[in-house]
Amino acid sequence: MPRNDGSFHRDFQLRIVAWEVTRSCNLDCVHCRASSNFGPYPQELDTVKAREVLDQIREVGKPIIILTGGEPLLRNDIFALADYGTKRGLRMVLATNGTLITPDITRKVKESGIKRVSISLDGATRESHDAFRQVNGAFSSAIKGISYLRDQGIEFQINTTITSHNLSELKGICDLAVRLEAAAHHIFLLVPAGRAKEMVHQQLNAQEYEDILYWFYQQQGNVPLQLKATCAPQYYRIMGQRAHLKGNKVKSKTYELDAVTRGCLAGISYCFISNEGIVQPCGYLELNSGDLKEFTFPDIWKESSIFADLRDLSKYKGKCGRCEYITVCGGCRARAYAAHGDYLSEEPLCVYEPSS
Repeated sequence: MPRNDGSFHRDFQLRIVAWEVTRSCNLDCVHCRASSNFGPYPQELDTVKAREVLDQIREVGKPIIILTGGEPLLRNDIFALADYGTKRGLRMVLATNGTLITPDITRKVKESGIKRVSISLDGATRESHDAFRQVNGAFSSAIKGISYLRDQGIEFQINTTITSHNLSELKGICDLAVRLEAAAHHIFLLVPAGRAKEMVHQQLNAQEYEDILYWFYQQQGNVPLQLKATCAPQYYRIMGQRAHLKGNKVKSKTYELDAVTRGCLAGISYCFISNEGIVQPCGYLELNSGDLKEFTFPDIWKESSIFADLRDLSKYKGKCGRCEYITVCGGCRARAYAAHGDYLSEEPLCVYEPSS
């Protein structure tokens, strides 16, 4: 693991860890950052090592642990890991495509202490969602899974990745989330990683990006949902601009999945663990920041030179480096890397021009 040069001078509170507990998946989604298939993936961390990693994360803090994939429900010990993390005082949540949820699965979700389940819906209809997921019946299976969660009183949210393919359906998906009685709707702006590299032509342009984020902001208070934009750091600049116009402050809720925090959290208060135990700034920024088979999680979190770079805003380049909203936005580091080959370069999909 590369070490920093000693300039790491303050603690950065770990708030969220997304853990790709398996890369195996039963779907073949066009936007998958991991290019997942059914596997197998023989180098994945076993149960003993996974519990050890949870212990090491607990040494750093009490973050939210997002058990993701691939499809995490394909991992046989998923609920044993969730239960272990819960007993260690970690807030465990599950990110799934929803197609494998059954009444028995919902019982295990509740018993293991999982606090929330996120279900991905990328279309408002069976036709559009199934086309995105490339498996017929994915939509109806996900809706059925959601009904099982709702019947058991398990909190769930809807996640949606936005591309030009489904941009016109965003309102319909939001309305569907309301009808399904979701707790929240989180939107994700496409990052060209994995299979999504083949979808660059479906990525929103900068103005479409701005418009959809402003529309999403306007829905605050108009729908009975917690709304959050991910991989869309400009959303927090927009929030800051609107709050300034209204003479208000942006309020923050700590340690909740829907917290109003800042834009790009990669390496700052968030990190990603791959199925093989490689720590990255985020799932879309595939930069090896430390291998958990060689180093402990606390050492990686505190000493990674990549994380140190991301935490030093004076190193950011282009208009991101000049922007007065750098502390609340920061630009998407993964999108900068995909566009420029430099994770400290400017966000390529931003219409805002800094005043300085």
